[in-house]
Amino acid sequence: MNRKLRILVVEDETAIRTGLIDVLVYHGYDVDFAEEGNDGLKKAQSGQYDLILLDVMLPGMDGFEICNRVRENDREQPIIMLTAKTSDEDIIQGLSLGADDYVAKPFSVAQLVLRIQAVLRRAKITAEQENQIQLDGDTYVDVRNLNGKRKNTELSFTRREIEILQYLKAHEERPVPREELLTKIWGYAKDLDIETRTVDIHIAKLRRKIEHESSNPVFLVTVRGAGYRLMVA
Repeated sequence: MNRKLRILVVEDETAIRTGLIDVLVYHGYDVDFAEEGNDGLKKAQSGQYDLILLDVMLPGMDGFEICNRVRENDREQPIIMLTAKTSDEDIIQGLSLGADDYVAKPFSVAQLVLRIQAVLRRAKITAEQENQIQLDGDTYVDVRNLNGKRKNTELSFTRREIEILQYLKAHEERPVPREELLTKIWGYAKDLDIETRTVDIHIAKLRRKIEHESSNPVFLVTVRGAGYRLMVA
């Protein structure tokens, strides 16, 4: 018998937490929960969960700090953040700390489940890829070890960032539309109508890491009206 996928729900609002647990159990997941930040961190760091559903506003320790602490030792743990804040600053902060995606409250339960399924599905996909992406003489990405170097600066990447670079590298002859990245990297169905800036924010994160001047990208460029293209020397 196949093992049920385990999800950790870290949410302090009882009604929301109970509703999430009921929905996830209904969809066949094994669900654990934490009501406050410190307990959430302890469980999140245990490595026992296939995905962590993490609220931002928590007593004891907020979701940003939990995400940051988890990512210090595990850059592949799937994490989706729940936030009542929808400003770019808050979204960028969560994704910059390594969350795979975010869902803004109030949210559609059906869409949340679809996004959980997409993140979990993508996390299971493995493919043989080249071990290194050489951008120029001074900049490279070590695919297998999730790190790299830009001149004398050490770089660290999340698994999602590496997957984006790998996909763009595999299709370097053309620009890749953001909708294609959502489908291929995040695993969203093509007809899934989701409003998300996840792709744009991940691209901005990558530019800050690999570009010598993120405001004037030469490796990860935007082709107006067509998508993103990786330009390798």
